[in-house]
Amino acid sequence: MKKVLLALCLMTAAAGAMAADNQGGDLIKRGEYLARAGDCVACHTSKDGKPFAGGLPMETPIGTIYSTNITPDKESGIGSYSYDDFQKAVRHGIAKNGDTLYPAMPYPSYAVVSDEDMQALYAYFMHGVAPVVQQNKESDIPWPLSMRWPLSVWRTLFAPDVKAFQPKSGEDRELARGRYLVEGLGHCGACHTPRSITMQEKALSDEKGSDYLAGSNAPIDGWTASNLRGDNRDGLGRWSEDDLVQFLRTGRNDDTAAFGGMTEVVEHSLQYLSDEDIRAIARYLKSLGAKDPSQTGFQPDDAVAQALWKGDDSKAGAAEYVDSCAACHRTDGRGYKRFFPALRGNPVVLADDPTSLIHIVLTGSTLPGVQGAPSTVVMPGFGWRLNDRQVADVVNFIRTSWGNQAAKPVTAQDVADVRKTSFVSGQQGNIDIEKLPQAEH
Repeated sequence: MKKVLLALCLMTAAAGAMAADNQGGDLIKRGEYLARAGDCVACHTSKDGKPFAGGLPMETPIGTIYSTNITPDKESGIGSYSYDDFQKAVRHGIAKNGDTLYPAMPYPSYAVVSDEDMQALYAYFMHGVAPVVQQNKESDIPWPLSMRWPLSVWRTLFAPDVKAFQPKSGEDRELARGRYLVEGLGHCGACHTPRSITMQEKALSDEKGSDYLAGSNAPIDGWTASNLRGDNRDGLGRWSEDDLVQFLRTGRNDDTAAFGGMTEVVEHSLQYLSDEDIRAIARYLKSLGAKDPSQTGFQPDDAVAQALWKGDDSKAGAAEYVDSCAACHRTDGRGYKRFFPALRGNPVVLADDPTSLIHIVLTGSTLPGVQGAPSTVVMPGFGWRLNDRQVADVVNFIRTSWGNQAAKPVTAQDVADVRKTSFVSGQQGNIDIEKLPQAEH
């Protein structure tokens, strides 16, 4: 009888251990999904491709910051972090040694992450990620900006102790889920919200004002982040919810394609999210009102297309457009659905800041194939053969044709400025600027 009881006890203990193992495995798997949603790998992958080993440089207005090793290595990573150490760093920007992290780590957004999700993230980074021995690189920031103690003052002033996310009373469940992902793990505002002179986001949520997600007011790594609010000219006002779902899932839709840093967000994060979460994000973004409700909708005008059809390329920039752009984007600017983006009515083309358009003409961009859209879309760069004046002309041509009415004309100096800051690190590789065609003044 004792042997039977002992056997039953051992079987029960084994069953309990297996259940605990399964729960632990589920928690790690959940954490992996959440790390995808937060796109942690985008910043924290090493130059030689080791996930979460850190070391990637990020150019900021105060200097170059290098991402940290967040693998569970105990010496160079976060392997010695307790859960409390981990959540303080992620939510509040406080490292284990008490230093305040640079706000390149978007902890003001991560502050809203729920306790349940934070536990899952901790389980994943401690038990689902391979440790990598790679020492963290010191940031290249000049003194006195390199001092850490002023950051604690910044954190106190501009990164309030936000509580974990809670749905609003009576809030639709899908809308609440989208808001949680956008304001929290997705940290969309880190790029798509304008910043004050003291570098904090002007709003951390829609409740804090219509600056939230209204587009960046300064280039980030040479690109300007788009307006994600409901504006009719340069925002998402003319997109349907389905248009936005398609774009988030694959980086392309009938009208446009992702470029710059957004291609990495689609490649490493958005393509892996569930259909329910993608739909929730799209629904939330479509619920946001316009930053500028007075913006008029795009009105197409075929005059330029008709002129080009008849062989009239007398408009400044038209000849360059026909030679370099029309084969993919067509002479009517309509492009080809879900492959080469339309330029007529494109919100990026119509944005006040032309930096992204100049950048992509100079360096090109590549949108890799993803789930649901396996073809890679490549935009070649033309900075190697077009001088600054020619690039300015073709960008102005695009911004003022087919009904596009961008307000700010682009100058050769604007192109020269973008060329200096973006071209060498662009997709053309290391290029000697002195050997490139220069502006004809």
